[in-house]
Parts: sequence; C-alpha cells; structure tokens
Amino acid sequence: MERKIFVGARIFDGERFHDDKALIVADGRVEAIVARNGLPDGETVTLEGGVLSAGFIDAQVNGGGGRMLNDEPSVASMDIIAGGHRPYGTTSLLPTLITDTSEASAAAIKAAKEAVKANRGVAGLHLEGPHLAPARKGAHLAELMRPVEDRDVKAFIRAREAIGTLLVTIAAEQVTVAQVRELAEAGVTVSIGHSDCSSEAAEERFDAGARGVTHLFNAMSQMGHRAPGLVGAAIDHPATWCGIIADGHHVDPKALRTALRAKRGEGKLFFVTDAMSLVGSREDSFTLNGRTVRRERGGFCSKLVLSDGTLAGSDVDMISTIRYGVTYLDLTLAEALRMATLYPARFLRFADRGQLSPGARADLVHLTDALTVTTTWLAGEAA
Repeated sequence: MERKIFVGARIFDGERFHDDKALIVADGRVEAIVARNGLPDGETVTLEGGVLSAGFIDAQVNGGGGRMLNDEPSVASMDIIAGGHRPYGTTSLLPTLITDTSEASAAAIKAAKEAVKANRGVAGLHLEGPHLAPARKGAHLAELMRPVEDRDVKAFIRAREAIGTLLVTIAAEQVTVAQVRELAEAGVTVSIGHSDCSSEAAEERFDAGARGVTHLFNAMSQMGHRAPGLVGAAIDHPATWCGIIADGHHVDPKALRTALRAKRGEGKLFFVTDAMSLVGSREDSFTLNGRTVRRERGGFCSKLVLSDGTLAGSDVDMISTIRYGVTYLDLTLAEALRMATLYPARFLRFADRGQLSPGARADLVHLTDALTVTTTWLAGEAA
C-alpha cells in the first residue's frame, strides 16, 4: 500500500478544521485524520503552515488555459481547461458547453465520456443551452435556442448514463414539468437558468426534480414584492441549490449577502466561476460564437464583455471567489471553503469528493494564510 502523510498545515475536512493533526492518504484515497504522534510508515509531505483542504469543485467552466469548450468540444480541450484551473485549486470541474448546435452538443458528450475516464479533473459535463429563453439570453445566441423535445430528453438520459454526471441548464419556459421529472428520475441534474419565468413555474419544476438554479440573479426574472420571479423562488425553495458568481461584477455583494442570509435550506449556495478561456491564459480577448470578448481590467478582478458591454462569462478563478467571499460576503473561511468543496459536491451528488473523510478521493489543495494556492494533488499525486 502506497501511503502519504501530510503534516504542517491546518486540515479542513469539509465540515471543520483540525489543528496539529496529520492527513493519511493511501492509494489515492483518504485514510484518516489522526494525531501527529505514532504516525504510520509512509512518505511524509511537510507543509509550511496554511490550510490543507479538499480540492475545489466547479460546476460551470466554459473555458480555461486559452481554450473554450465551444471552439473545440474534444477530450484535448477538456484536459486543457482542467489544467488551466488546477493552479487555482480546482481539482474537479464540469466543462460547460454554452448554447450551440446539436452537433457541438453531441461532440461534447462524446468527449466528456472519455475525459471522465482519464481521471484528470473532468468530472462530468454541463450543457448550458440550447434550451434557454431568448428574453434572458445573456451572451448566448438566441437564434439557436429552442424548447426541449422528447428526443432531447432521451439524448440527455443516454448521455448521463455514458458520462456519469450530466448537468443541464434549461429555462422553465422551454421544458415541461413532465420532462423535468423524467430527466430527474433518470439521474440528470436539471438546473433552471436563463429564464424569465414566474416563481410559480419555477416552483413546479423544482418540485418535479429540478435540483438547482444556474448563476443566481444573472439572466433570470428578478424578485419583486408581488412577482418573486425565479430569484425569489430559488431563494425560498428549501431543496433548491444555487450557484453564484462572486467576482464583483456579476452580482453586487449586497445582493449576495442578502441571498446568503435569506436562503431556505442549510448550505444551498455554492460558488461557480462561469470562467472563460482567459483564466490561466495571458491573452486579453477571445472569440465567442464569432463575437469578440475582451478583458476589462479593474475592480476585484477583471471582467469580460462583448462590444455592447454585455457580460460574457467571468475572468475569475475558484480561489479568488473564496477570497471574495471572506472579504466582501461576511463568510467565515470554513463556510467559504464549503461553498467551493462540500456544497458543490452535494449538489452534483459526488459522494467521494469535496471532503476529507475516509474513502474520499485524495484530491487536495494547500493554501497559504493569505489564501493563495501553493500545490494541488489529484488522487494524492502532486498535479
């Protein structure tokens, strides 16, 4: 048995911190967190203070390392994207295909099946479109949007069976309650997003099995005192998970703080980056569906915009969202870490990720006290 013993840092197990303890990893899995006296034989990894945590999990990653998934929905692209985010602590992610053709979706599904087998950080696939509402298109192409058909439901179910984890973002207007129920019962993770729906329409789909809401507040009907919209339904529904983009541009921190205080259901908000290709790249622009997206520097982090000023994904990485949460959202470090580890794992139903419990994958990240990443590990191996 190949065993590694991590010492020298505070250990965050997904629920709480352990001081002056050691993390024991055997054959790529967590064995135990133990006192530092009487340690077993194995390779000792000595860390210089800081925090050792489970690696971060990102359910929405459009690109990274200079590559957009839409440009080339292939295994190679997925590997480049995962590699682009790994220096920022993300050890599991869902490459995300935004609204595109049926051919692009089929290629992404085929690639994800192989990329998951490679076990290098790709943990599934997120299809964000084409079943979105043109009224809330954001940076997506409205002309490609359409309702869900029975053939789409069958294709999603087959894809989930082949890949393991499939997340689909669908507007409430574009999917029936019966279709949501069929998808959910087959294990597809349904998230409502890019939708101008009423709160009642959203709640019907939540009750049918839609599990989450994609980037809360962005590209959706807002909360009014007589018309709560998708935002109000998402915050009020106790079983519904909400991804949030914490970059200082997508949502005002006052709105995020309000949502964090108001959300029914414990631990139901989690971080996503919605990152584009420029994360992990030195470029300042890229092309999205034939349109130029440019980086504008300033604020907590730079933002990405189309020529008309529309936000086009984010330029944020996961460790930066954690810093943002601690600095601007009144989060404890423990809760900020949960929002990047334990909570997305629960949303995606990853039983062996997002925490350092016995039997969990030894996907790890070491952070300095200033919340910068020093090292990540995949299955116990430095990556």
